[in-house]
Amino acid sequence: MKVLSCFDGMSCGQIALNKASIDYGAYYASELDKYAIQVTQANYPNTVQLGDIRSVDPLALPKIDLLIGGSPCQGFSFAGKQLNFEDPRSKLFFDFVRLKETLKPKYFLLENVRMSKESQDIISKHLDCEPVAINSALVSAQSRHRLYWTNIPFTMPKDKGIVLGDILENEVHSKYFAGKKLQDNYAGGNQLNPKYKSQANTIHCSKEKFGTLCAGTHGYANGHVINPVSFNPTNKIRKLTPLECERLQTVPEGYTNHVSNTQRYKMLGNGWTVDVIATILEGINKCNSSD
Repeated sequence: MKVLSCFDGMSCGQIALNKASIDYGAYYASELDKYAIQVTQANYPNTVQLGDIRSVDPLALPKIDLLIGGSPCQGFSFAGKQLNFEDPRSKLFFDFVRLKETLKPKYFLLENVRMSKESQDIISKHLDCEPVAINSALVSAQSRHRLYWTNIPFTMPKDKGIVLGDILENEVHSKYFAGKKLQDNYAGGNQLNPKYKSQANTIHCSKEKFGTLCAGTHGYANGHVINPVSFNPTNKIRKLTPLECERLQTVPEGYTNHVSNTQRYKMLGNGWTVDVIATILEGINKCNSSD
C-alpha cells in the first residue's frame, strides 16, 4: 500500500499505521516545517518528502491507496477568529480535495477541529461524507475533541479510563517548575490566578483529564499540574514535560527528542492523538480481510 500524507507534521500517520499493524510500502509526506521533517526523518528515514502541498503534482505520483491529512485549523477553530475559508491556511483544505479527486485513493482520512456548521458542511460536501466526532479522552489522558471525515469503516474506540496522573513523570527537573512568586501566591483551586481564567492559567487535577494540547512553544500555554514528587518539595506547580506531552498524544516516548523542547511542544500540540488514528486505520485491515 502506498500512502500520501498531507500536512504530515512529525508523521503521526506512520506511527498510527504501525500501531494498527498495517503494512505499507512508500510513504509520501507533504510538510514545510523543518523541525517536524527532522523528527520524521530521524524515525522514518525512508519517508519521501514532497514539500509544499500546493506544489504537489498528483500526476508525478504512483497509485496512492491511502490519502490522509489534518489541514491547518486556525481558520476554523472556535478558539480562533473563525475566518473559515477566507483564512489562507484553511484554504489549503482544497489542495487535499484536489489530490483526492485526481489520485482517487481507495481510502482517505481528514482530521480537523470542531467548527461552525457552515464550514463543516462545506468540507462534508467536498468529501462526500459526514464527519465522526471523537474525543481523544477515550484513549488518552487528554480531552481533545476532533472531527474525522473518512470512508474507512471503523469501530469507535473504547474508553481506556486514563487520567492525568497515569502519565505524569515521578521526578521532574526543576526547570519545569513555576517561579517562586507564582508558587507563593497560589491560593488553591484550579486557577493560578482566580482573576484570569484561561487554559494557560489552569491547574489540572491528576485524577482528571488534561485539557487540549496547543501549539505553544514554551509549554506553559497548556496549563499546569501539581507535581506528586519533585527534586524540590517546596515547589509543586509546574508545566508538562515534552515526554508527558508525548504520552498525552499517545506518541512513542522519546519520539520527538531530536529537536529542542520548544519545537517538541509546538509539534506535539499540532499533532494527532495517534491511538485515535490507529483505531480508524484498523478498519482497513478488516476491509482487506473481507475482500
